Amino acid sequence: MIIQPTSLAALTWLGAASGTTAESWRIGVVMSARPLGVTDQGKMVLQIGGMAVEAEMPGQQGSLPNPQNAYNPLPGGQAAAALPAQFQVRVLSLGTQPTLEVMLPHASESVAQVALRERLPQQDGFAPLLATVQALAQRPVMRQLPAALRPVLAQLEQAMRTPADITTGAGLREAIQRSGLFMESSLAQNPLLAAGVGEDDWKAVLLKLSNLLDSYAPPRGSPLNPGAAGSGNETAPPLLQRGLQAQTRAAGTAANLAALAAEDDTAPLLGQLHTAVRAALARVEVAQLEASTVPAWITEIPIKGRDGQDVLQLQLDYPADAGPDAPRQWTLGFAIDLPTLGPVQGELQLHDLRLSVRLWAERASTTERLEQQFTALRQRLAACGLLLDQLTCQTGLPRAHGRHSAHLLKATA
Repeated sequence: MIIQPTSLAALTWLGAASGTTAESWRIGVVMSARPLGVTDQGKMVLQIGGMAVEAEMPGQQGSLPNPQNAYNPLPGGQAAAALPAQFQVRVLSLGTQPTLEVMLPHASESVAQVALRERLPQQDGFAPLLATVQALAQRPVMRQLPAALRPVLAQLEQAMRTPADITTGAGLREAIQRSGLFMESSLAQNPLLAAGVGEDDWKAVLLKLSNLLDSYAPPRGSPLNPGAAGSGNETAPPLLQRGLQAQTRAAGTAANLAALAAEDDTAPLLGQLHTAVRAALARVEVAQLEASTVPAWITEIPIKGRDGQDVLQLQLDYPADAGPDAPRQWTLGFAIDLPTLGPVQGELQLHDLRLSVRLWAERASTTERLEQQFTALRQRLAACGLLLDQLTCQTGLPRAHGRHSAHLLKATA
């Protein structure tokens, strides 16, 4: 855009042009700006760097330079309305009529992409939170926590599933529906279920606990309550981009809590719990944001295991535009790390009534144990009317590969 001085700022502008304020008007300098209005001649009045100036937009007078990302105005006064309340400009050239580049946010970036960028540095696996809750429940320091927190922590434990809950089709379906991935969808379909959803939905309980900890935990960013939960400065990519990965139990969390519990001050405990809750909540929201943009979703279900909690990770890929008469065709993957079996992954591909099952186990002993169940599994699948094309188990985990690639893969916090 072409900048001309207004009468109120003429002296200031002449000083800038002569070099007395050249430090703030160098080529390449980025300054804040905001629109003030439109003159009778249709020129925009902007406040840039504490100075009011008139701006001629490209195309208003002959063929003027229009750098990349420069602002294209709407007719008349609509140009001022189209600009945000505050934005930035970069000095491209100086002189009596300097040229500035308007730096607006990329219009191609959706709301979901912006939200994903915000939550990626915050998210972490469920293992630290599960270990923290378990350690708190086993120590007398639990009685020192605020009374309002204790029933919500009990709700969080209640929202975790047992192995018996997920060994049936109906139980697994219920666990997926209450994993947090579909919380808003459930509420939209039946608002009368709000109270029930809040009792056993994983995300709903995390939200309730996070809101309470906002009042009781130390301020965010303090040594007792750090901001992001991730390790180092590297930001992990979204779940679908990294592929299935079994989560191990956070062994060091219980030891850290034992040291904190020896002190009378509960602030460090609340800070650690707050960080773990925020990271788990961001993890759920990252999965929700991904599911809204691609024909696939990935979710994680906390499981009450033996002497601890484990995380079952599920990924479902399905046709984007399959019609009602199209054959069933989907791929279900899972990953889990159990103390007795070690990391195990699986992939089930269903095409109409034909099923292929591939399993992987890190330990050779686990491969043998799984293969011993193949005969019973074949019989159960045949009883369901499915034609089994493949059933294998390999020692060693498959190479992790994501479904999608994107510029977020190398994002850093």
